Amino acid sequence: MARILAVGNATLDIINVVDTYPHEDQELRARAQHIVRGGNACNTLVALSQLGHDGAWAGTLADEPDAQPILADLERHRINTGAVHMSPEGKVPTSYVILSQASGSRTIVHHRDLAEYSHHDFSRIDLGELDWIHFEGRNLDEVERMLERVKRERPTLPVSVEVEKPRPGIERLFHFADLLLFSRDYARAHGYRDASTFLAAVGGQAPNATLSCTWGDAGAWLRTAEGVELHAPAFPPPMTVDTLGAGDVFNAGIIDALVRGEELERALIEASRLAGKKCGVYGLNELVV
Repeated sequence: MARILAVGNATLDIINVVDTYPHEDQELRARAQHIVRGGNACNTLVALSQLGHDGAWAGTLADEPDAQPILADLERHRINTGAVHMSPEGKVPTSYVILSQASGSRTIVHHRDLAEYSHHDFSRIDLGELDWIHFEGRNLDEVERMLERVKRERPTLPVSVEVEKPRPGIERLFHFADLLLFSRDYARAHGYRDASTFLAAVGGQAPNATLSCTWGDAGAWLRTAEGVELHAPAFPPPMTVDTLGAGDVFNAGIIDALVRGEELERALIEASRLAGKKCGVYGLNELVV
């Protein structure tokens, strides 16, 4: 069991399950509605908990009723919330999700009115107790200071950074990471049509890091610091029912395999297989049975 800290977001997800995605100005009835905890960092921790690891979350919540289901879900998955900052102002971030049964795809409208987690809060965390630390690539000025602290105080502590969105200046975080986890959206936003070409191009910005990039049904790619490229196919379930959080689960699969000392090729395959399994179930509670 590894002790893993994730720094990032938690949300309240309001998920409407519909037969097919609506047209503009269309009214339709939802088949079901679920209100659950979301957020990339927390999703990754929930998956890691099911894989046997001891997780902790560092993030911000508003001190209001909508925070309670988030905290309760994290407690169910044995995720430590001692580093969470409870803000007296703002609102718990909310994601309004349309989940299409026809395709299994999800469309998200996100609302946030809450301060991000600060380096001041992060400075109180004892890094000596950790085996791995994972960051969402957001809140860049503060996260950069957090990464500087990690490299100064625990230079051998493995660090992963998720790069999901093309935020201006996010590239300055790359050289701190041992593992960079890129999304297809980020690669496409920079004009790339395939993961292999993208990883070859971005490698120079993080010459000592392992890089990964998922590409939907084409599978996932990984590039080592030595320039060796690996590919794993997608592992689609018999029926795709819910892709929400699949990328977060893939990230958890990679971290799990590497912290256990698996070879990179095996880590990539295991992560792809786990993400495929997630697409065949609703939510994140049945990843490991």
